[in-house]
Amino acid sequence: MALRTTMTNTKRILAAFAVFGFCLGDTLSAQTAHTTVRHHKVAEHDSSFPPELTKAEEAIEKKDYATAEPLLEKVVAANDANYQAWFDLGFVRNAVGKTDESIAAYRKSVAAKPDVFESNLNLGLMLARAGHPDAEQFLRAATKLKPTAQIEEGQARAWLSLAHVIENTKPDDAIAAYKEVVRLQPKDPEPHLSAGGLLEKQGNLDGAEQEYKQALALDGKSADALTGLVNVYTRGKRYADAEDLLRKLADLYPEDTVARVQLGRVLAAGGKKNEAIVELEAAAKQAPNDLTVQHDLADLYAETGKNDLAEARYRALLSGGAKNPELYYALGKALLLQRKFPEAQQAFLAAVKLKPDFGAAYGDLGVAAMENKDYPLAIQATDARAKYLPEIPMSYFLRATSYDHLRDFQHASENYHRFLEVANGKYPDQEWQARHRLIAIEPKKR
Repeated sequence: MALRTTMTNTKRILAAFAVFGFCLGDTLSAQTAHTTVRHHKVAEHDSSFPPELTKAEEAIEKKDYATAEPLLEKVVAANDANYQAWFDLGFVRNAVGKTDESIAAYRKSVAAKPDVFESNLNLGLMLARAGHPDAEQFLRAATKLKPTAQIEEGQARAWLSLAHVIENTKPDDAIAAYKEVVRLQPKDPEPHLSAGGLLEKQGNLDGAEQEYKQALALDGKSADALTGLVNVYTRGKRYADAEDLLRKLADLYPEDTVARVQLGRVLAAGGKKNEAIVELEAAAKQAPNDLTVQHDLADLYAETGKNDLAEARYRALLSGGAKNPELYYALGKALLLQRKFPEAQQAFLAAVKLKPDFGAAYGDLGVAAMENKDYPLAIQATDARAKYLPEIPMSYFLRATSYDHLRDFQHASENYHRFLEVANGKYPDQEWQARHRLIAIEPKKR
């Protein structure tokens, strides 16, 4: 029952884009600007600095990539070891969507001068985005190098990027990397959020809780921190704690249905089903086209005996042409409990038509058919149920009474006896009926 937040401006979402798209948009432009300025300063003392590179970098500043690319290609053609030109070319090619060519250029830049932070970081990020396994190699290298400017921020970005890349393969190393980010950027909640998510994924709920709490201490309105804690508390069945945080989320983001829906689910899991209905009804008004909310609400109506309301919701869910046997089964049960037996029978038939091995639906179909006096169908459904589920006392009794109505006394007697053998006093009314019917029908067998 993990909460999937749709809150806007969540740092975790932004961080994911930063990790796999550092070389895109404003983030890339800022980083490239630092690197370019550094090389211009070096070039003031270097008479070999090509004029084409100067013009290319001026074009890059104006986002005139069509002008910059051929200039840079001319520079690297003349000097394959010009790491700055290769770096700029990697940036330009990425900006115009040439991912493979961008990676190749960054590789050339790193090969020409392996100790440049920005080259290693950008190459690692591009490789990660493209799914290359050697992304880790270059991101690790970046963590050991010094950025040209904004040193702590750059180092933190490298550690954060590395952590994201190795989460699935080296989770313990990733946790250590997140700790490095915390050391470098102690006021940033993002590494705590990411570490919390990883620990939660590993099943370390105590560790995850501490990370999310630290993130919340840094940003008291963090939807991600609150969401993470809700997930931890829900998995730990700490429903009261989850409820408190979900109410806070709902207050902070009243227009968002996610927290309200999850609050309803947590309340239901904690046994507060009527309170859960209130929350889900409000969510359903906010998001009338959210079928998941409608389904949750229908189920809660059914669980609390509001079968007429459940029926209406299930019918609405099926009105769009849904081919869902579970929905037809749920509708059938709501109808059965309202004693709408003909409609219930049709719903159960639809369920087993869509799912021929639906044992539970066959059982309730047998009950509906019995009430509709369709005794052959009642027997057929009960026998079908026995193919997929163990026999229970009432399946013997339903089969026995159906045969009894059809005056097939031999089969009726057999099933009455089987019912009495397993009933064990749990069904006194039916046991009394079975004994008296046996007295009436067994002489007829002879």
